[in-house]
Amino acid sequence: MVKIIFTFVISICSIVALAQPVTREELEKQKLQLKRELEQTERMLNDNKAKSKENFVQWKLINDKVNIQDRIIDNINRDINLLDNNLINTQRDINRYDKLLDTLKQEYAKSMVYAYKNRSDYDFLNFIFSASSFNDAIKRITYLKSYRNYREMQGENILRTQDLRKKRVEELSGTRQKKTVVLQSKDKEMSVLEKEQKEKDRILSELKKQGKQLNDKMTATTKQLKKVDNAINAAIKRAIDEANKLAVKKAKEDDAKRIALEKANTKANTNPVTTAPKATTTPKKAEPKKAPESVLLNADNIVVNANFINNRGSLPWPVDKGYTLMHYGSNKLPSGTVMVTTGLTVATDIGTPVKAVFDGTVSNVVYVEDIQVVIIQHGKYFSTYSNLSNVSVQRGQAIKTGQVIGKAAANLDGIGAVDFYINDEKNNLDPERWLRRR
Repeated sequence: MVKIIFTFVISICSIVALAQPVTREELEKQKLQLKRELEQTERMLNDNKAKSKENFVQWKLINDKVNIQDRIIDNINRDINLLDNNLINTQRDINRYDKLLDTLKQEYAKSMVYAYKNRSDYDFLNFIFSASSFNDAIKRITYLKSYRNYREMQGENILRTQDLRKKRVEELSGTRQKKTVVLQSKDKEMSVLEKEQKEKDRILSELKKQGKQLNDKMTATTKQLKKVDNAINAAIKRAIDEANKLAVKKAKEDDAKRIALEKANTKANTNPVTTAPKATTTPKKAEPKKAPESVLLNADNIVVNANFINNRGSLPWPVDKGYTLMHYGSNKLPSGTVMVTTGLTVATDIGTPVKAVFDGTVSNVVYVEDIQVVIIQHGKYFSTYSNLSNVSVQRGQAIKTGQVIGKAAANLDGIGAVDFYINDEKNNLDPERWLRRR
């Protein structure tokens, strides 16, 4: 009975330990990753502050810093909750060990008292020699050995349980110390968050003073992005028109070849030559041609198209170093208004080399106002790189992954940036779903 109780308690403790969904080690790894992100954002923010006064980039960076700091504090809170759960479980185990020790000690004490009161009756020799037969004496010896083993097992269980309880008490003390350290860390991070929030409010206040200027920049940026969208749509339309023309031309050539072949067969039939009779064969019916997936696909680019699809989520970024300034879709501005974009804006140093994200062919190189735009075709997909300078490729040129096509130019805020788009023949696509995670 005692052994069963002891085993049950140990099993419960094991189940509780395995039930934890997140470990402190995993939380620590997450925290270190957040710290690295925070340090990188801090460096970019300081670089921007050294080059210019308060601008949208600074607001975006400090806003992201606050968000990362919030995530760090959330990470610490989860760690505290985990420690609290450990404290509760450890204290619960200690209470169970206390109850188990009480039970074991009581049973051990009863057996010792009983043995003491009946010690004359349990004299080893008297007990054995008073047996009625030899078999009875053997049974009495076996009984005495079993009873002695039982008392020894009781003592061992008490000692083992005491050792387990001692370890849990030590763990309880260690966990309390860890919680104290984590709480101190939380207080420190909360102070940092408060400081960053004040800096965010300060930058936002300065930007609001530039209200008219910011609105003018937003209007100009929206117009510029619209022109880039139009240039992309025009390039895709032209590619489709050219593909349709080639398809019509090829169809006419195929028809001409078919008619010429039919005429040749007719002429051969009207001028028969006497020869040995040949076995007649029934001509096979021509199978209807399967409609192509897209008019933009052909023998030259169908493999590139398939490889482009297979690399979704693992394409390289157009710049080696940069910071996502505007995401695909809705972006909240300091003024509270929302700007909707069909691409991805990556802030980087002016003059940073811009690279093609995949093999393809340059569909077009155009100017939009004073910036250059490069559009590369990858089968039925297109990648576009806007806000460039010193473009080094031309229309119709074959491009390889990672090939430099130009350099990042300054945007309307005076900072280096690249606008990156991915489209298919019909839709705008979210570039971040195609690029590898940084």
